[in-house]
Amino acid sequence: MLLPNVPRTSLRSADQLAIDTPLGPLTFTTTIGNASLSPRPDEQFQLPGDRVLARWMAPGARVELLLTPYDPKLDPENWGPPTDCRAAIWRIDAHTLLERVQFSAGFPEGVVGGYDGGQALAAITVEDRGTRLTLGGGDEEAICRAADRGEVPRRWRGLVDEVDDHSSSTWGVDYGHYQGMSWTLPPLEAGDHCELPVVAAWSAATDESANTWYAVMASPTLLLSQVTRAEPVIRPADTPDAR
Repeated sequence: MLLPNVPRTSLRSADQLAIDTPLGPLTFTTTIGNASLSPRPDEQFQLPGDRVLARWMAPGARVELLLTPYDPKLDPENWGPPTDCRAAIWRIDAHTLLERVQFSAGFPEGVVGGYDGGQALAAITVEDRGTRLTLGGGDEEAICRAADRGEVPRRWRGLVDEVDDHSSSTWGVDYGHYQGMSWTLPPLEAGDHCELPVVAAWSAATDESANTWYAVMASPTLLLSQVTRAEPVIRPADTPDAR
C-alpha cells in the first residue's frame, strides 16, 4: 500500500487521474491480463500538498496510482529549474499469479515525441514552439535494479540478462508511436508488489540546459520520500527571482 501513514481525505467523486501539461493531459491506463481497469478508480483520496491517490480493487490485485508534484533538486550551476515537474507512481499488490500487467502513460492524439532514453532511463521528449516536455521512467535495466531497493520482487534482479535479448523477452518498455509509453511487467506471484515511477517535466523550448531530461530520473523511493517528509514543492513562478 502506498503511504499508509500519510493523512488523506476521501473524495466523493472518483475522476480519471491525469497530469495537466502545456501539451494536454497525460493520462494513465492499467491492464491486467487482457482487461483494462476502468479510468475511474474505486476510491480516490486527497493528500496534503496537491497530491491525489487513486485505488482499484481488481481481480487478484490491488492497484494504486499516486499523482504528486516533484522537486528534482537539479544543480543550479548546471541546469535551470523546470517550469513544472509532476510524477506518477503505480503500485500493484498481487493476490494471485498475474502473468501480464501493463501500465501506460499517454498524451492526447496528435502529441508525438521522439526517443530520448539513456542508461536505465526510458524517455521521450515532445517539443513545440513554446514548450519542451520530457516523459520518463525506468527502462528494463532500471526495473531489474529496483529489486535491490525492494520496489519490485527480488527475483527480478536475475532478469537483467534478458534486457538486451528482446527476441525472447515478454516484458519491457514499449514506445509505440512516441505518444506515450507502456511498461509490461514480468509475471507477479501472490504476495508480490511492484512500484513504478513516471515523471513529466517541462520548460520553455528556449531553455537549452536539458533540465527536463535530468528531472525525470527518479525512483519511487525518492519520490515517496518527498511526500512523507512533506517537503514543499517550490516552483519557479513562486520565487522572487523567477525568470
